[in-house]
Amino acid sequence: MTAIHTSKLETPLQIARTLAAEFSRTAAERDHLGGTPKAERDELRRSGLLAMKIDQQYGGLGASWSDTLEVVREFARIDSSIAHVFGFQHLMLATVRLFSRPEQWQPWFEQTARNNWFWGNALNPLDTRTLSKKFAGYREFSGRKSFCSGSADSEMLIASALDESTSGKLLIAAIPSHRTGITLHGDWDNIGQRQTDSGSATFERVRVEENELLLDPGPLSTPFACLRPLIAQLTFVNIFLGIAEGAFEEARDYTLKETRPWFKANVSQANQDPYVLRHYGEFWVGLESVRLLTERANALLDQAWSKEHQLAAEERGQLALAIATAKVAATRTGLDLTSSLFEVTGARATHAALRLDRHWRNLRTQTLHDPVDYKLHELGDWALNTALPTPSFYS
Repeated sequence: MTAIHTSKLETPLQIARTLAAEFSRTAAERDHLGGTPKAERDELRRSGLLAMKIDQQYGGLGASWSDTLEVVREFARIDSSIAHVFGFQHLMLATVRLFSRPEQWQPWFEQTARNNWFWGNALNPLDTRTLSKKFAGYREFSGRKSFCSGSADSEMLIASALDESTSGKLLIAAIPSHRTGITLHGDWDNIGQRQTDSGSATFERVRVEENELLLDPGPLSTPFACLRPLIAQLTFVNIFLGIAEGAFEEARDYTLKETRPWFKANVSQANQDPYVLRHYGEFWVGLESVRLLTERANALLDQAWSKEHQLAAEERGQLALAIATAKVAATRTGLDLTSSLFEVTGARATHAALRLDRHWRNLRTQTLHDPVDYKLHELGDWALNTALPTPSFYS
């Protein structure tokens, strides 16, 4: 892959569009091959975008969440695996910002910006196979973790373990990815999101220093700390929307250039077929609806983030509702569009070389991580009983 040169005068979105245009050349093939997108990750390092959400005083670009998530969405239109690991980069940084003391997260932010660190995920608190033992001045993590997105080719990991001495209290730590005892297995081989490196990791007596534990204030301690799962959910929403938008553009291009009208339509071109037009009308209504809901949720996250420890529980709850609403809409619209696109492209569009099915596979894989039924339950409880969602590690 030829190195991409970007100007410091460009905005993050302009840089992302330049990168995405290059990534698009190999996106379908890389989706088929799986594995780590090493060349693309290195381009992200060189771009400076890994520090996009880090404040300028720590060497970052100081972007808002709205701008950062717009870049996630831009990548998702072309390559949802890249969008996933890029989004998780900022989710991991938000984790240390929300759960730890300034004397911890500030140096991590500075080093990330200076050295273009990638952060990977080995958190997954639903996977309880990793345990922590306490020793004098440090701990040891031992066990296995699944769904470790972005862990390969990373410099730092957010990892979790259950404390053996406190009846399974969740402990979260920020540790170097190459520390002795950590094995990243590279065993991710799913139908979608094939270059997210979301396989498993093994921890064998991995030493964790006390100052690497994210204990103060820790998760679920304040409304501000409780933003972490909402950032995760909203990252997914922007990925879902980006996938759907990318699928729409590919389908539109194919329809205009390649699709033949059905013989009963009595028209000369597919773009005059009344049923093709109806489908595109449905696609447009769905996408416009999701775009408005997503942009509203992004803006509300900016407002909540700016309040920091002054954020009220009511405000956090209203943000959770906005994100849940956008997520349900993005899931439904995206799955429908990525499946129905073949109705407007025709039988020839199923040719394996086009790999138009990757949009559905990627979206279907990602949407299953958090069942939308439970988001609908939360929304129903609000709509009927005016009960705000209860903060948890997942929503």
